Amino acid sequence: MSTPPYPNPPFPHGTATVPSTDYDGRPLLVAPETKRLGGAVREAAVPPFAPPVTHGSLADLPFDNAAAGPNAVVLSRRAPDGTWTDVTAERFAAQVLAVAKGLIAEGLVPGDRIAIMARTTYEWTLLDFAAWAAGLVTVPVYPTSSVFQTRWILHDSGAVALVAETRAQAAALGPELDRLPDLKHLWVMDDGHVDRLADAGAGTPEAEVAVRRGMLGPDTLATLIYTSGTTGRPKGCALSHGNFFAEVDNAIELLYPVFKADSGEEPSVLLFLPMSHVFGRMVAIACVRARVRLGHAPSLKAEDLLPDLAAFRPTCLLTIPYMLEKIYNSARAKAETGGRAATFDRAASVARRYGEALHDRQTNAGSGPGRALRTARSFYDPLVYRRIRAAMGGRVRYAICGGSPLGRRLAAFYVGAGIEIFEGYGLTETTGASTVTPPLKPRLGTVGWPLPGTRVRIAADGEILLAGDHVLRGYWDPRAGGVVPATQDGWLPTGDLGELDDEGYLTITGRKKELLITAGGKSVAPAPLENWLRQHPLISQCMLVGDGKPYVSALFTLDPDGITHWRVMNGKHPVPAELLTDDAELAALLQRAVDEANKLVSRPESIRRFAVLPVDFTEEAGHLTPSMKLRRAQIMTDFATAVAGLYEKR
Repeated sequence: MSTPPYPNPPFPHGTATVPSTDYDGRPLLVAPETKRLGGAVREAAVPPFAPPVTHGSLADLPFDNAAAGPNAVVLSRRAPDGTWTDVTAERFAAQVLAVAKGLIAEGLVPGDRIAIMARTTYEWTLLDFAAWAAGLVTVPVYPTSSVFQTRWILHDSGAVALVAETRAQAAALGPELDRLPDLKHLWVMDDGHVDRLADAGAGTPEAEVAVRRGMLGPDTLATLIYTSGTTGRPKGCALSHGNFFAEVDNAIELLYPVFKADSGEEPSVLLFLPMSHVFGRMVAIACVRARVRLGHAPSLKAEDLLPDLAAFRPTCLLTIPYMLEKIYNSARAKAETGGRAATFDRAASVARRYGEALHDRQTNAGSGPGRALRTARSFYDPLVYRRIRAAMGGRVRYAICGGSPLGRRLAAFYVGAGIEIFEGYGLTETTGASTVTPPLKPRLGTVGWPLPGTRVRIAADGEILLAGDHVLRGYWDPRAGGVVPATQDGWLPTGDLGELDDEGYLTITGRKKELLITAGGKSVAPAPLENWLRQHPLISQCMLVGDGKPYVSALFTLDPDGITHWRVMNGKHPVPAELLTDDAELAALLQRAVDEANKLVSRPESIRRFAVLPVDFTEEAGHLTPSMKLRRAQIMTDFATAVAGLYEKR
């Protein structure tokens, strides 16, 4: 993909500023244009860095790559024994073509919906591009979805085919097949059905695939992604090929260090977040678009993921705050077990101070790390930081983090440890990120500037509104004849609350529907305290309660690894989890964490009481969405007794 010269096109609301930062001698950033209302910044926008795509579709990418560099390695495929095999652009295009021909041979016609229910695997990306090459629309289904959720998505989308990863997934759906009259095909990856599709298409002319690809354009529907839904039934977000181009092309150009080699080292990404989520899907497509070597890791369990990281050795990770918190806490626990806790804590303090000083220099708020701090960081690098990078494969230089705010302390630590963090904010409806931390101009505690080509507006009630070519065309509604509009006057209401600072950086402050209004009338956004407390090594999940109550309280669940380590280090015998809810020593540790967190907020917003629950929140129990968001209504129902106890008189 060619590199544009970063022109300054006319701005929708005025004139764009000049490029503000160089990277390797090239202009990299265009500062946002901002608009004020009542003294506060209410709108920020950045012009697109990449020209709009006016013809073609995502289906063309494998074939374009094969023509431009047939021997370039574009993916690596994981074998069952954990070894990796490189896949060239030419080989991937041939596989996409073969599977596309098989889908055509099976009778699928342009516009048909095909659902994919699998973990993050090579076959997921192969099927995605093969379906597009056959003129189809892909419908992701989380592999952890219940039978009811799966049936709803298949019925609502009108899917004519489902590719499941396992026999168990297919068998679970068996009793529901009579209620899915549109579903004609059920294929299973583990039974070799993807290879059979390729064999079935042997007699289909290649010209048929070319014709179907030629029918597609930027405005053609590419996928229906159903929101995981913290409340109510999920909605199908109708995303076009053009939505993805607007998203990934601008992300590639903005995040130049990630997608384009700047140090002579081949860029590579190991994807372990769900492909069913727009975040993982967008990055996978961006890697194919930019010809960055992409690998898929199907398991998030440490015993599975760590060997994959060691073997694949990515330069960039796509992650969520929960994973970075776990890596930090695990490293600290390991150091404590080895009698090096004090060393780790000093190293962590140095890394945070180094990250903050580097941030101050990049934002013109300071001169950067001084000689003593640089020396201290060099001293601790082989002792601590290099070990953390080694746990990620040894070559990781960047991490793209989304889903929820990472938090200033942890972000500064990773920067100080040698891993640049790019935080982002976006929705399924925006094809992924709408704001991203700009390279070399971070602002810790924020989710960055508008992605090039994006406008961000703060409504009078604090709600974040978004506009741009990456915003979805609408929601899928078969009862209304297809797609219904999702925007109002071109702006998408997000349901999130936020603030823009004077330079256009966005800070997320909460969710409109999650605001707690105490009996005294105080509005409390739970996210800041929840995110802060979740970083504690003993806490797995935290949820604030207090709507209509006299004060704010919290529900805690315990981190199994953290609790096990705490018991070992304190000579405690293993006890059932339910007995820990009344452990006085544990309660004192958690109270200290609450006291520290309360320093972030005013007295009416502070946590007065908390309860430790005997079980963790899980997706299987209905307490978390697949993207690890809290299902608050379900939690309130299942733990109503615990919540009531928080407001009983002592």
